[in-house]
Amino acid sequence: MNRIIIKAQDGTTRISRHIYGHFSEHLGRCIYGGYWVGNDPEAAAVIPNIRGIRNDVIAALRRINIPNLRWPGGCFADEYHWKDGIGPMEERPRMINTHWGGVTEDNSFGTHEFLDLCELLDCEPYICGNVGSGSVQELSQWVEYCNFDGVSPMADLRRKNGQAGPWGVHFWGIGNESWGCGGNMTAEFYADNYRRYAVYARDYGNSKLYKIACGPSGSDYDWTRVLMEKTQGCGGPPLLNGLSLHYYTVPGEWSCKGSATEFNEAQWYVTMRKAYVTDELIRKHGAIMDEYDPNHRVGLVMDEWGTWYDVEPGTNPGFLYQQNSLRDALVAGIHFNIFNNHAERLFMANIAQTINVLQSVILTEGAKMILTPTYHAFDMYKVHQDAVKLPVYVESETVNRGSEMPLISASASRDERNKLHLSLTNIDSGSEQELRVELRGLDLSPSVKISGTVIGSEHIQDCNTFDDDAKVGIKNFTGTSLDGAALWVSLPPHSLVTLELG
Repeated sequence: MNRIIIKAQDGTTRISRHIYGHFSEHLGRCIYGGYWVGNDPEAAAVIPNIRGIRNDVIAALRRINIPNLRWPGGCFADEYHWKDGIGPMEERPRMINTHWGGVTEDNSFGTHEFLDLCELLDCEPYICGNVGSGSVQELSQWVEYCNFDGVSPMADLRRKNGQAGPWGVHFWGIGNESWGCGGNMTAEFYADNYRRYAVYARDYGNSKLYKIACGPSGSDYDWTRVLMEKTQGCGGPPLLNGLSLHYYTVPGEWSCKGSATEFNEAQWYVTMRKAYVTDELIRKHGAIMDEYDPNHRVGLVMDEWGTWYDVEPGTNPGFLYQQNSLRDALVAGIHFNIFNNHAERLFMANIAQTINVLQSVILTEGAKMILTPTYHAFDMYKVHQDAVKLPVYVESETVNRGSEMPLISASASRDERNKLHLSLTNIDSGSEQELRVELRGLDLSPSVKISGTVIGSEHIQDCNTFDDDAKVGIKNFTGTSLDGAALWVSLPPHSLVTLELG
């Protein structure tokens, strides 16, 4: 029997809207051909845009209340020198993107363009600084350029380049994957570098920085322990505000990850099992953080997550372009439920990546744009942003595919309108699951209004294409009934459901 108990009046922790964040790197067609048409006169002539940024992309991302956007990488961040991306376009130097396809980067999309994009999206920028090949001075000057409102070389340069006032960028990453593409550092060496860089990434005026240290890859628990130990603040607050964590859901081996759309039932369950690993990672890294930070002053920041498959046939292998099916929506739903349930420790998360790269929410092809199943998962779950997390106890039927895992995951919250939202995933590839929901502290009289939405499709491989862009989307859900003190829910196979009560 599937059973969920929700303590409807016991919530105290707010689910940070920032766990529904996004990540956009200078990689493949994420920036160029995704957001940005400004450096392509022919594209700009036929694709409606505001100062080179696509109107349709802006509208789509605003619709899902995108809270923050991480940029410029990723691995690209640690070879990016920000001064190459400011000033007149024709004077910006070109460079080779050595990490992603060896293509030429013309630096036409730089700091001003990125912060213009964030203003158009009404989201907070999250800038990842260069520790791998950069310098303390370079990062310090970037912060000054963005945030200082007085008289200084960098503030004067910003004004010269057309931005009179500071942007006040709050979120700053001090390097990316410093254990790998960001410098192949040891945890001890990076921790010492973090302490040095963080000193000179200064607060200016009311712009208080939220400094995010490079954290571990997957289950590297030693990295977390070293970083937390070496960034304690001599009796004061910790020297960091956030610690990042990267984990990708890869159904195969890194050398052969599998197709995004051509997969069987066994591969479906392998993907779901690996998505569930996220819960273990957050719990175990969180437990180490609790030893040093019992008051949760440091937020866990999962700023790279999502599915990673083989690239689509015929595309540049360095561009990481993959399709996005119903399977990806289920992976997103599992992650969102895990994130919501760990709201005490998890402050931010960023899916990799927003457009045309890995588990994208948007795909573009010239002037065409489609919304992926993952986009619709973000749209469905946006009701949890900044809502109060409600304790949820789940008893689920299980499936054993290599190891045992629950068929149902869930999370719940109460918003500022006093509406209760319950989100559910059913990973059963072929069968409906009946679920009994007990809402303790909420009167389930027949007068209670219950509405719902569902994401599902006939086949687990279904996806949206440029020829059929509406195969997988959000529909109204009516599979609920009241029985005394309980709510019964009939979850369709391979589906996501969100209910609203109140």
